[in-house]
Amino acid sequence: MSPTQVQLSGVQHILLDIEGTVSDVRFVFDVMFPYARQHMRDFVSQHASSAEVAQAIDQVVLDSKMDPENPLNSISRDDLRFQEQLLVYLEHLMDIDSKTTGLKALQGLIWKEGFESGLLTAELFPDVPPALHDWISRGYRISIYSSGSVLAQKLFFGHTTAGDLTGLLSSFFDTTIGKKQDPASYSKIAEKLEAIPSRVLFVSDIAEELIAATTSGFQTVASIRPNNRPLSSSYPGPQVQSFQEILLRDRNSTNT
Repeated sequence: MSPTQVQLSGVQHILLDIEGTVSDVRFVFDVMFPYARQHMRDFVSQHASSAEVAQAIDQVVLDSKMDPENPLNSISRDDLRFQEQLLVYLEHLMDIDSKTTGLKALQGLIWKEGFESGLLTAELFPDVPPALHDWISRGYRISIYSSGSVLAQKLFFGHTTAGDLTGLLSSFFDTTIGKKQDPASYSKIAEKLEAIPSRVLFVSDIAEELIAATTSGFQTVASIRPNNRPLSSSYPGPQVQSFQEILLRDRNSTNT
């Protein structure tokens, strides 16, 4: 066995992060985020009255109540200046790479247009599609947990360079279930999966997320990919550079 390979036992469910795990962070930060930023102002202006966009804006306003510096706290929704203040605030949230639910919902709706029009195609690391197919063929269930909205996740995996992979995925989770650095979020995910926590493997490139999942009883592996930030030494667990290095033994055995 290669020194970089990680052998795990008893895993039945595989929970994957997206950026830095299945896709290069450059695709997310250099393609998807700029696309959303470029189209945010026109999209909100043109679709503010639609049910989906109005609901996302409501969530942005709700999220903003936790931010004492935001300009929305001092302006009424009926004020003619509200939309401009909203757009300025959304640009600020994008500047700081906010993971708030409302922003992610709006980005997801913008990406929906991009993916469905063919202007966006999700790029995956080459080892990812064959690994997903292999795990499914061996009886594992695969789910996604990302700060991006569930809509954005489904669009991402539905329009990849390897085709539509959504049929390989059992469940999708976003920040509506909780923050990725909160152990309680992983406990909730285990409940949703109807899984024993120790039977779930979580793969991510962020130490704080891995630690939170480990605290909840999950098995964890750090994803070390090109262009990722260095993994914090606070996470002492196993690391891989490719899904091919994850060796899963009998699903019904216990990890040793």
